Amino acid sequence: MDVFFHKEKYVPKRKKYTMNLKQTLAYMESIKNYGIVPGLSTITKLCEKLGNPQDKLSFVHIAGTNGKGSVLAFVSSILKCAGYKVGSYHSPAVFYECERFRINGRAISKKAFCECVEEIKNACDSMVEEGLAHPTLFEVETAAAFLYFAKNTCDIVVLETGREDATNLVNTTKAAVLTPIGMDHMQFLGNTLPEIAAHKAGIIKDGCYVITAEQEPDVLKVIEQEATQKKCALVVTGRAQKVKYGVEKQRFSYRDAAGRRFDGLEISLAGKHQVENAVLAVETVGLLSACGYPVSEKQLRKGLKETVWQGRFQIIGKKPLFIVDGAHNEDAAKKLAQSIRFYFTNKKIVYIMGMLKDKECEKVTAETCAYAEQIITVTPPDNPRAMPALELAQIVREYHPHVTAAGSLEEGVEMAYLLADKTDVILCFGSLSYLGRMTEIVRKRQESGYAGKDMHAGKNLHAGKNLHKKLHEEKRLDRKE
Repeated sequence: MDVFFHKEKYVPKRKKYTMNLKQTLAYMESIKNYGIVPGLSTITKLCEKLGNPQDKLSFVHIAGTNGKGSVLAFVSSILKCAGYKVGSYHSPAVFYECERFRINGRAISKKAFCECVEEIKNACDSMVEEGLAHPTLFEVETAAAFLYFAKNTCDIVVLETGREDATNLVNTTKAAVLTPIGMDHMQFLGNTLPEIAAHKAGIIKDGCYVITAEQEPDVLKVIEQEATQKKCALVVTGRAQKVKYGVEKQRFSYRDAAGRRFDGLEISLAGKHQVENAVLAVETVGLLSACGYPVSEKQLRKGLKETVWQGRFQIIGKKPLFIVDGAHNEDAAKKLAQSIRFYFTNKKIVYIMGMLKDKECEKVTAETCAYAEQIITVTPPDNPRAMPALELAQIVREYHPHVTAAGSLEEGVEMAYLLADKTDVILCFGSLSYLGRMTEIVRKRQESGYAGKDMHAGKNLHAGKNLHKKLHEEKRLDRKE
């Protein structure tokens, strides 16, 4: 290592970094062209060149179809409240790229992000010079997470799987957590539930604890076989008791696998299914105590209550209530429909829907459309996989008579506010990729001081008239059809 002499001490020479945020994001954008390449050979070579940072860490590894992010948020918050330095890595980003890499809830700084990516870029360039394949975007992002958490000596890392296998490189897993498994990413994972379950169960490593939510019988069989083969203790979560649901606060009691009873646990995340996710987190942190990460009941309660998770049945506006949710497949849509029935019976609801082409658009629509009075479709911006609003509207119209395609997210928001009174509900869902932008639009709109049908006044009169005209035209076409 290069050194220089200073005050009679040898001090390591600090490495110079040259990439700024704009250059870093441009590089990340450029490597999207490498697509999705399943397997671990490339990420293994990349991490070897970085000194295998993942081997310096301990992991809680989470896989499943829905609920991974919420369980990650619960577990991370509880461990943070217990005094541990907790890294967390999830996908996709809702607001900005850096939010995916967090330590104790705080996103990686722009400077640290640029430094990690530059170090990885140099390793990737070296691999290409050696005639090896260039790592994919997800592999680069995953390696960046390992590098960042290792540099900051995290006590434990809570890791969410993605569509690729890159996170499966880790072998120091303390707890493998499986949320409910359903049909998703079939083009990569398989066409049957057991095939998908076998892929998800790849996070189970020798001797770790395995915690799973309730599963379909053929899915649970796959998990049990994998746990037995790897000599792992397996816990299947039980049912929460004395549940009191609410949009802003929910309470429940639970007896864990060790027989400990917790009465009156409280969470702030909305959505009926979030109680199930919280139960999974309770079992996980309970077993982590045997791995050297004890958590007291007081810390458990505090961590659950303080958990925040953006884009999951999240309230971003009131009067009317404006909620965003990342329901993008059939299972998630069923849970969303369950929450709608539970919280908003006899309420007028306006939907804003934006989907990606490779998602189960028809199934999502079929599960949710019955609860909306009007549906507005939008095109998720800046995403090559986005389904155009008009195309989505054609699909939705097969299930619902009142559908309007908006020309932009901003127009979709204005339409929704025109249609909704202060006591109604606007529900925006589908791809997580555009919910961050939607949240920003609603926030700025509220800060500007007008809401709903007030937009007809003053400078917004012209926009209001145009949107009314468009909505009227859509309804005329509906009647004609």
